[in-house]
Amino acid sequence: MRLAILSDIHANLPALEAVLADIDGAGVGELWCLGDVVGYGAQPDECTRLVRERCDLCLVGNHDLAVLDELDVSAFSPAAAAAVRWTQETADPSTLDFLRELDPADETRDVALYHASPRDPVWEYVLWPDQAAECIAIQAARVSLIGHSHVALFFVMAQDRRPARSQAVELDDAARGAQAGAGTRLDLSEGRWLINPGSVGQPRDGDPRAAWLELDTDSWEATYHRVEYEIDRAAAAIEETDLPEHLARRLYVGQ
Repeated sequence: MRLAILSDIHANLPALEAVLADIDGAGVGELWCLGDVVGYGAQPDECTRLVRERCDLCLVGNHDLAVLDELDVSAFSPAAAAAVRWTQETADPSTLDFLRELDPADETRDVALYHASPRDPVWEYVLWPDQAAECIAIQAARVSLIGHSHVALFFVMAQDRRPARSQAVELDDAARGAQAGAGTRLDLSEGRWLINPGSVGQPRDGDPRAAWLELDTDSWEATYHRVEYEIDRAAAAIEETDLPEHLARRLYVGQ
């Protein structure tokens, strides 16, 4: 099956619309979202509506949980916490109802899905090879997808074993990994993989374009995509609200 993988939309409607238009031209079979539909951006209802209509599967992210009052925002940055409070005050009840139905992980498919990581689906930022190796060793499938860090990257280990979760994990080598630029193609036919598609609505890897991942589970190939979108429109939507202004400025630099 050919899949489109989205993550970390963060209420950025212009970015989501651009990604969906790009996906429509790719002819994929299903769309999966790894969570954080809301938070930071100014259009949570519109983004949630599109995700509900277009995505065949969606996880819940830490910002989504915070908006639902299911996560303490004390660990959030001041701007992130302010965005949570703003979203709570302005979001339509249907947005909250949809988010309330979601889980942070799905291990029922050929590809395992986690918002953040296999060992902490809500909070852990997987950015380093040794950390990734520990996650790869316990993930539920040979290939797993994560979001949360807003960085398009991947990690792979040659060994193809999955120890029981109750066992102590001994790893000879850390995972190999790298950030993935637009057009990066991965052959996933061998090894164990942990893959992050990057962020639709707030990239933090220095490329301000919206990110998504094309995944073929028949040929086991993946391709990273980046899409230009109307950043001015997304920034203006933020500036017209009580959200912190720097949430608009950061969109231009991909940080």
